[in-house]
Amino acid sequence: MTLRVERAGLLTTVQDLGRWGYQHHGVSTGGAMDPTALRVANLLVGNPEGAAGLEVTLTGPTLVAVSPVLVAVTGADLGAHVNGVPIPGWRAVQLAAGDALSFDGGQSGARAYIAIAGGIEVPAIMGSRATDLMARIGGLSGRALQRGDVLPIGVITAAGARTTARLSGAGRRVAWWGASPSVPRAALRDPIIRMVRGPEHDWFPADACRALRETRWRVTDRSNRMGLRLGGGVVHLAEPRELVSSPVTAGTIQVPPGGEPIILMADRQTVGGYPRIAQVVEVDLSLLAQLAPGASFQLVEVSLAHAEALWLARERTMHDLVTGLAIHHL
Repeated sequence: MTLRVERAGLLTTVQDLGRWGYQHHGVSTGGAMDPTALRVANLLVGNPEGAAGLEVTLTGPTLVAVSPVLVAVTGADLGAHVNGVPIPGWRAVQLAAGDALSFDGGQSGARAYIAIAGGIEVPAIMGSRATDLMARIGGLSGRALQRGDVLPIGVITAAGARTTARLSGAGRRVAWWGASPSVPRAALRDPIIRMVRGPEHDWFPADACRALRETRWRVTDRSNRMGLRLGGGVVHLAEPRELVSSPVTAGTIQVPPGGEPIILMADRQTVGGYPRIAQVVEVDLSLLAQLAPGASFQLVEVSLAHAEALWLARERTMHDLVTGLAIHHL
């Protein structure tokens, strides 16, 4: 089973859940910017949660099925359609040989995810198939998709095969079951991003910390998979200080000398020398990933205990989804 790339889109890359275990060697984790959306897409087609799929940014590709495949599109609503007919997101969809999966453009959100039953079987490098554009590893030779690429698809799982058989038997293209969006449209209309205090929070005076919470921050066009550069205000140290390069992770909010914060994202470096004023809670990384340049949001401080509770609630929801889908895959 394969898919052929007729149009690549703005930035479409092969991604999984990242290259873990090598940060002490300076290797970025990478992986999906919105990992929850990719996890759900994979579950919908019967894949393991961490199977490699496609991350689509703002404008989507056109993919032609060389042979029948089962796919699911989650994350942003970028106007997905098959042969010109709109299809719903967050559901499994059958493509027959010759069908074209395309996108009209952004409706809501910034990044969509396409999972294909069997996963995209490019070579694994350091345990991951994720594309690292800076290091030029993973995916298709470490680059974004190009016209003419053919995506190799792995062996479909028993769950994926049963879903395909059920849809074929019912004469349906689209599954009648699905999942709820991990980032509702309402959350994108007035985004609230939760954070906990960072290691160098106390280096900043009270008015700077207040500005961090009260400013309506804007995602600038200098943002990318490495980090979101923010505009709309500044946050300054109480006095000039130097920081020995220290570990960072997805969601770390750094403050460079100019005072405009940077929120590190999937392709972040492994250490940084800017003060870490705060850390975005893990569950809100999906919402951050769906903010396109020009979008604005508010930062709200929560306790570490609350951040942990949010993570546990999200994982319980994922567990419930796995259980529910297992019934439909029977």
